[in-house]
Amino acid sequence: MPKRALSEKRPLLLASIAAAAAFFYLRDAEIPEIAAIAVKGSAVALLALYASLRHTSADARLLTWVLGLAACADVAIEYSFQIGGLVFFAAHLVAIALFLRHRRDRLTPSQKAAVVALLLLTPAIAYALPADRQLASSVGLYGLALGGMAASAWASSFPRYRVGAGAVLFVVSDLLIFASMGPLANSEIPHVFVWPTYYLGQFLICTGVMQTLRKRDPELKIVSSR
Repeated sequence: MPKRALSEKRPLLLASIAAAAAFFYLRDAEIPEIAAIAVKGSAVALLALYASLRHTSADARLLTWVLGLAACADVAIEYSFQIGGLVFFAAHLVAIALFLRHRRDRLTPSQKAAVVALLLLTPAIAYALPADRQLASSVGLYGLALGGMAASAWASSFPRYRVGAGAVLFVVSDLLIFASMGPLANSEIPHVFVWPTYYLGQFLICTGVMQTLRKRDPELKIVSSR
């Protein structure tokens, strides 16, 4: 990132990172549940605020919606797994719309293979993970939106090793959640890694998209000290 841009972004991004780290360390502490959930929701909500303040384009507004919905889902899922999943599903659909607006002109064979793998294997693995097979269909359907989001991110013209990698981390995070319903039900792995992989994925998607938009359309930057 350009040094000037980094200094302009730092307060909101650092606040977001601080909130994410605070939730990771405080989620098992003896503090009011509502406080922990508020800290959790603020981590990605601050990324959404950053996106809304740094660019005026339609793409930045779409990204703001993606992150804003995700922040709402982060809170909702603490009360209802189904409602949180539905809100995340909506966020994935908006993200797909954003990434399809920036399709890469040409993909190498290996890139095409990665796109197909993300699109098809994500829902297939998600469907296979829950021990309760009554959940398999809804989890698989969600996995289709999740895989579509990651596949479209990988096939987009946004930086692949930032936006694409962030989307893949999001997939890993959600598959760990589904694995906790089945083969990893008695493992600490999901508890330790779900939140870090999810937040890092969102952070990379946000900063990667915004850096690209600011480079492509510098006239639409918003001058802000926040």
